[in-house]
Amino acid sequence: MADPKGFLTTDREVAPTRPVGERVKDWNEVYVPGALLPIISKQAGRCMDCGIPFCHTGCPLGNLIPEWNDYAYREDWTAAGERLHATNNFPEFTGRLCPAPCESACVLGISQPAVTIKNVEVSIIDKAWERGDVTPQPPERLSGKTVAVIGSGPAGLAAAQQLTRAGHTVAVYERADRIGGLLRYGIPEFKMEKRHINRRIEQMRAEGTKFRTETEIGRDIDAAKLRKRHDAVVIAVGATTARDLPVPGRELNGVHQAMEYLPLANKVQEGDLTVAPISAEGKHVVVIGGGDTGADCVGTAHRQGALSVTQLEIMPRPGEERAPHQPWPTFPMLYKVTSAHEEGGERIYSVSTTHFEGDEDGNVQALHLIEVEFKDGKLEQKAGTERRIPAQLVTLAMGFTGTDRENGLVEQFGLELDERGNIARDEEYATNVDGVFVAGDAGRGQSLIVWAIAEGRSAARGVDRYLTGRSALPAPVRPTDRAMAV
Repeated sequence: MADPKGFLTTDREVAPTRPVGERVKDWNEVYVPGALLPIISKQAGRCMDCGIPFCHTGCPLGNLIPEWNDYAYREDWTAAGERLHATNNFPEFTGRLCPAPCESACVLGISQPAVTIKNVEVSIIDKAWERGDVTPQPPERLSGKTVAVIGSGPAGLAAAQQLTRAGHTVAVYERADRIGGLLRYGIPEFKMEKRHINRRIEQMRAEGTKFRTETEIGRDIDAAKLRKRHDAVVIAVGATTARDLPVPGRELNGVHQAMEYLPLANKVQEGDLTVAPISAEGKHVVVIGGGDTGADCVGTAHRQGALSVTQLEIMPRPGEERAPHQPWPTFPMLYKVTSAHEEGGERIYSVSTTHFEGDEDGNVQALHLIEVEFKDGKLEQKAGTERRIPAQLVTLAMGFTGTDRENGLVEQFGLELDERGNIARDEEYATNVDGVFVAGDAGRGQSLIVWAIAEGRSAARGVDRYLTGRSALPAPVRPTDRAMAV
């Protein structure tokens, strides 16, 4: 335990953000640089001797939260970093991007604001990088086995790093021009600067992991041939098939999937483009979808100079307190204001888009919506509530329905799918094809970054056992686990 009275004497204090008027003019992270460290030790001291740390079960990685809170309170940053890395390969990713289900499960959260676990986590890892504590960990000996990892998002990177450290020769195949998957091109720079990915990639290269970009398995390389070339394969391609909105006017210019819009803004920050081909500048923007991807579109539109930004959500507005059917320590659906929402725009709940309206040149000019409500579990439109709002750019951020089926990967491997359309796997993350494993959203469905890393680590253990008959790698979760971070 850190400070025995910390939770009684110290109020919760979160990371301060830069002023809105300043941060919307650049693409840097929204938080005040270095502002956390002066307060983080006292915040870590709020972690209480709760007997059963439910934060462990709230976190799919099983992070040893009370232990590294204690080290952070004592400012033993080396020990804190070691405990953090014991369960998480990339805490600088989760510390910035995870919605922190661990905090929802914090015992202190029953009666007081929870411990700022996420802020403590990112402070520890940032301090570790600053101190030079994060170094390559190459294996002591090689196994002589080769593994192909398809996909370089958090699941693929976690699996690759674990397998490399276990002594296997690992090659990561990525269809994009840079490593990182959605971390690279789906997450805006203002949420996580890409330097954090770059230095992890350099660490992994120094450990021995090989990377092959602009190589799509199923198109550029036949999946069956790849299997013959390697002793094992890990599929970590995510769930990239976006949910569409089949309403009249969908074909109009200016109506785009979020993952058509967001990557272009990131490519500008990478220096590949001077101006994004799809830009919100000088336009009325409508974002359809109320989740994190929608918020990313909102923040991006602000920085591109949108005239207005409106975000639509078909579900009712969540409450600010736990609903009775979402008791502690489950992960509740609560109303939250992200940094993007702080920057402006309007959010409209319980509405559905009926159609888009365009001009004579085929460009979208407006969106028509209607209010909806759930009755007896069915969604019904409310007569007389139709209205029109201006829209010269519309982004669809309604989630993803499964793995890409158009590139041939599933068919070439001969993979079986589960009832939800994801790649089926067993307790060891193995598919029906010998030596082929699956981790992350490709097998789980759209989920959280923390689940992706946890599954990548677990799949690596399954591969290691397959190749050597045993494994010393940790296995945080099983595919059937449904802990509190769904």
